[in-house]
Amino acid sequence: MAHAPQTRITATYMRGGTSKGVFFKLDDLPESARVAGAARDALLLRVIGSPDPYGKQIDGMGAATSSTSKTVIVGKSTQPDHDVDYLFGQVSIDQPFVDWSGNCGNLSAAVGPFAITNGLVDPARVPDNGVAVVRIWQANIKKTIIAHVPMTDGAVQETGDFELDGVTFPAAELRLEFMDPAEDGDGGSMFPTGNLVDDLEVPGVGTFKATMINSGIPTIFLEAAALGYTGTELQDDINSDAAALARFETIRAHGALRMGLIEKLEEAAGRQHTPKVAFVAPPKAYVSSSGKQIGAADIDVLVRALSMGKLHHAMMGTASVAIATAAAVPGTLVNLAAGGTERDNVNFGHPSGTLRVGAQAQLVDGEWKVTKAIMSRSARVLMEGRVHVPRIGF
Repeated sequence: MAHAPQTRITATYMRGGTSKGVFFKLDDLPESARVAGAARDALLLRVIGSPDPYGKQIDGMGAATSSTSKTVIVGKSTQPDHDVDYLFGQVSIDQPFVDWSGNCGNLSAAVGPFAITNGLVDPARVPDNGVAVVRIWQANIKKTIIAHVPMTDGAVQETGDFELDGVTFPAAELRLEFMDPAEDGDGGSMFPTGNLVDDLEVPGVGTFKATMINSGIPTIFLEAAALGYTGTELQDDINSDAAALARFETIRAHGALRMGLIEKLEEAAGRQHTPKVAFVAPPKAYVSSSGKQIGAADIDVLVRALSMGKLHHAMMGTASVAIATAAAVPGTLVNLAAGGTERDNVNFGHPSGTLRVGAQAQLVDGEWKVTKAIMSRSARVLMEGRVHVPRIGF
């Protein structure tokens, strides 16, 4: 029986923030995968090694966590005043689907460097030394991200002394601006229920105070104490508890319905990437997953968040945008846990350490608006070359 050889596709394996994924130039993909649809999904699933009933992704580039089961497609922008279009695919580990419903804020940090290195940015806009400003159109959520990419001797600077909790080694600092990150189209709102805090009824589980926000990524914020937690939990405290994970997923599904992201409760199972669920608490001292001592005075608020059904080892970049925005709006659960004062930045504690993020929010005609959220990340190339993929479905 004859077997077709594998397809070889130029790709780059990159870390961005506390995530990593496989990056492709749009034009390097097989023609059938350059447009949305089953062929593109089949290709990316096979690249990552999904669906894998063993939950390991041994036969692919994924590493069996929500932070590493990721793909990115970048091409020259079709939008005015932008350099590149960036499309993010969150690949399910054990199910045969790719979730295109949201962005990855961490991998957003790698898009600018990837675009410059691969000739997708006009050379006239890239200095030999200094900072290159890359205008990114985030195609999943139709928003602009501005990346400030350090350059040295005509190349992206990747090494440096910037330390990011959740990443073992230091690297060059890269600043990201998420412009107008809140939902504002098609009748959407930053607070889709119209309230800063709602009573979220979850049959069989309970009723919880919840701040539901669309900024960076749709996120449901809950109070840690109402869930029986302190806010200082690490991954094993949550991820080893199957009953707790099932409860969070039920809360997430009902929150998605309340936010208008799905029409039927059962649709949540096919939308694993959004919304996120997070819980907050006032500052307390704790020991991070690396053994680092975090003092109560070091942070403004504690936040823990779940991604793809598991507690995240640090914090998703898009959820960080949601945290910054909610902290800037007086009366949200995040703001109240942080002391209830007006602020334009917040330093929050997560399982791996701390992160400072900022947001500019203001009340306009009775509705809260946020003009941009700002954070620092780092990124670097881990490997570049070609991925080899059995040609199935694309």
